[in-house]
Amino acid sequence: MTFSGHAPGSPEYRRLIVGLFFAGIATFAQLYSPQAVLPALSVDLGIAPAAAALTVSAATLGLAAAVIPWSMVADRLGRVQAMAIGVLAATALGLLAPFSTGLEMLLALRLLEGMALGAVPAVALAYLSEEVRARHAAAAAGSYIAGTTVGGLVGRIVSGIVAEQVGWRAGMWTVAGVCALAAVLFLWLTPRARGFVPGRHRGHASSGMSNRLLTPLRSAPQLALYAQGFLLMGAFVAVYNYLGFHLAAPPFALPVWIVTLLFLAYLAGTVSSPWAGTLASRVGRYPVLLASIAVMAAGAVAMLAPVTLVVLAGLLLFTGGFFGAHAVASGWAPAAADSDHRAQASSLYYFGYYAGSSLFGWALGIVFGAADWMWFIVAILAMCAIAAAIASSALRKTPDGRG
Repeated sequence: MTFSGHAPGSPEYRRLIVGLFFAGIATFAQLYSPQAVLPALSVDLGIAPAAAALTVSAATLGLAAAVIPWSMVADRLGRVQAMAIGVLAATALGLLAPFSTGLEMLLALRLLEGMALGAVPAVALAYLSEEVRARHAAAAAGSYIAGTTVGGLVGRIVSGIVAEQVGWRAGMWTVAGVCALAAVLFLWLTPRARGFVPGRHRGHASSGMSNRLLTPLRSAPQLALYAQGFLLMGAFVAVYNYLGFHLAAPPFALPVWIVTLLFLAYLAGTVSSPWAGTLASRVGRYPVLLASIAVMAAGAVAMLAPVTLVVLAGLLLFTGGFFGAHAVASGWAPAAADSDHRAQASSLYYFGYYAGSSLFGWALGIVFGAADWMWFIVAILAMCAIAAAIASSALRKTPDGRG
């Protein structure tokens, strides 16, 4: 009997969603654990904000470089096996990184950690698209993205709170310990793949790495989706990298513990991701993508206000809008690809996604340091506008877009 995918309500579907939820925690808590301690790290090491942000960019750069190779590993070994190897290796490196004796060693370990972490984002959505019934794929992708938001939140909150008491190194180490537990739960819960057979591409004319990468790259809609990840993720990471510096300075002058708690705005993404995925299943991905970008831009405008509560409201909107857009675009890329190129379509999306994170997470720090917060937000708004324009030109008439 042909496997048609797990349906919502089945035990396998629940295990799959919960297992990938913990994979998201194990991955994204480690990836962003330095973000909440960047001001402390900057002071301790005597470096500029943009230099401190390299601890985040090094990991996302490693992840961007590794997602495509991981997609190839997954085609050979299997989806779950590849994710398991990556998560376990990253957890080991995450436990070592806080013991670095200097910035250079820390950046090297963070780069390697990011390369290992690339396994989950490179493979998870392709795995979902093969294991979940097609009509429920967008909603399932939204649920997975919600898990990644919890991971990002845990990494930032735990590291920030612990760091205020006993230093940034202890904060990052504590997060690595949490990720080790999440990795064990992921391995225990995630069901074996039934919609994919490892090595099935061997012998096919399209089995060469370059050909299988070039096929999605020849598609204008796929390129437009990769541009969404590149621009919107770049804007998102930059805001979270430098908002702490902005709020620690006048007229806000907020203490470290309050700045750390602002990362609770990540919960807006936990809510918006599955909501956007479900809405996209009903009305189409294209209108939900554009609406999410508009919400993101509105939040960025609100963060120009010199009032803490208004900035917080803007951060909530910005975060919710971003994760809504990301849930739609990240799930759309593998769903729109043929079955032989789903892992590559997903990995190329995440290559753009984390390349944007690495580039803009650092480069917009130069804008922040050389100009001021207003020009920083202007740059964020420009990136949102460009992403929306690309989506409008290339995705409006794409099947399932319903634009």
